[in-house]
Amino acid sequence: MDGIAAALGDAARWRIVELLAERPRSVGELAERTGLRQPQTTKHLQSLARAGLVTVFPLGQRRVYALEAEPLAAFAGRLAELAKATEAHEGERNAVARYRAAVEADTAAADGDRWADGREFAFERLLAVPREVVWRHWTEPGLLASWWVPPSMTVTECLLEPRSGGRAVLAYRDADGEYHSEGWVRRAAEPGRLAFDLAVTGEGSFTGHYDLELAPVPGGTRLRLGLRITATTVEAVPAIAGIETGWDQVLDHLTEVLLPGKG
Repeated sequence: MDGIAAALGDAARWRIVELLAERPRSVGELAERTGLRQPQTTKHLQSLARAGLVTVFPLGQRRVYALEAEPLAAFAGRLAELAKATEAHEGERNAVARYRAAVEADTAAADGDRWADGREFAFERLLAVPREVVWRHWTEPGLLASWWVPPSMTVTECLLEPRSGGRAVLAYRDADGEYHSEGWVRRAAEPGRLAFDLAVTGEGSFTGHYDLELAPVPGGTRLRLGLRITATTVEAVPAIAGIETGWDQVLDHLTEVLLPGKG
C-alpha cells in the first residue's frame, strides 16, 4: 500500500493513471496528452510499474502501457476502510472542533486574571448500576483511575478520600506533558454526596469546586455533577475552554466502564 500511495502522490503520475484507465497507451501518446517530455513520462511509468500499477507491453519499436485494476481496487478498499473508521470516530473529531471554538471564544474573553471566576457547568448521566457501585468508582483509587481521564490519557495518581478534609488528587499525562491538580474533600455522605475542590497547579492555574450527587432511579443511578470555577488566570484559557468537552468525555468513559459486565 505504501508503494501505491507514493506512486499516486504525484500529480503527473495521477494524470497518467487517469489516461491509462481509459485504455492502454504508448509512451509517446502519454507524453503528448500530459505535456511532459518523453523521458519524464518514461520515468513516471517506471515508478508506476514498480508499484505494480501498470504493465508494459513491448510491441516492436513501441512500448504500450496498460493499467492494472487489482492493485487499484485493493488501494480503494483500504481507503474505504479508513473512511469507515473515520466516520466511526466522528464524535472525537467533533469534540476537537468544539474545543477549538471554545478556546477561540475564551481567548477573546480572557482580559485579566479571574476572568472566568463564577463560571458554572452541570453534567448528568444515567448509569445502569446501583449507586453503591458508582460511589466505589469515585472513592476507591484503583476504580477511580480506570475512568477519571479521557481514554487518550493515563492517570499517574488519583485520590478522593471520602471524608471531610480528605485529600483530592488528580495527576495524569499524555504525549504532550504531565498535569497535576490537588485539593481537599469538603463533605462526603456515602453513597450519595461528595463535594471537593481541585486546584490545577502550574501555568494556567484555576480552582474547581465540584459537587457530586448520586440518586437511585429505576434501573440504576442518576449522576449529577456541578462545577464552579474560581481563581482563574489568563493562562488558564485552554484548560477552562476544555472543561465541558473534557468532562463529557470523562463521564462517557465512566459510563462505558460501568456497562454490565465491565464494572
